[in-house]
Amino acid sequence: MTGWYRKLLWAAVVALPTLSGGCNPLTLGWFTPIPVQPWVAERMDQKYNHRNDGRVPILPPIRNGYPPPICEDPPSDAEVLRALPKVARGIPYIYEEFRDDVTIVKNRLVDKIDPPRFFPLIGMAQLHHCHWECVVYYTEVIQSDYPFPQYTKRNRVQVVYIDKDHLHLYVGPNADMQRQITQEMTKY
Repeated sequence: MTGWYRKLLWAAVVALPTLSGGCNPLTLGWFTPIPVQPWVAERMDQKYNHRNDGRVPILPPIRNGYPPPICEDPPSDAEVLRALPKVARGIPYIYEEFRDDVTIVKNRLVDKIDPPRFFPLIGMAQLHHCHWECVVYYTEVIQSDYPFPQYTKRNRVQVVYIDKDHLHLYVGPNADMQRQITQEMTKY
């Protein structure tokens, strides 16, 4: 019985190097590289680094006797640039496209508050519409070094519309309840 195990062990030792070398795609086991498309990394970057871009924040209730809130926070420059259409990647040294001298002008278009209504998973709330028009002025640079050098600059303008809507909880006309909810949500 021990001779049979010894022959099997020697066969495994001899076969292992031949199977793990060369063009065998399974040579690295769990560490075998898997080809991944470039858009996968971009999608993961959007999903994990800019998590709150598409979410609607929930704010404390609008209190009676106080002026209604206004849309004070315009979209950030990074948010506006992410909303622009992507620049063509191009091929290095053959065709490359860039945006230089970027200037962003933000204008508030809509600032209105809807009457209270029921939202699933939230309850009674008021939708505060904040719509922004962002005008992006930039210089488009197209560069090519092969087969002959070429460098083109053009002034461009693009308009991006961004909605920064958010919800205000609605607890009714009771001033004490409004103050209590506001203190619980803002901690002051």
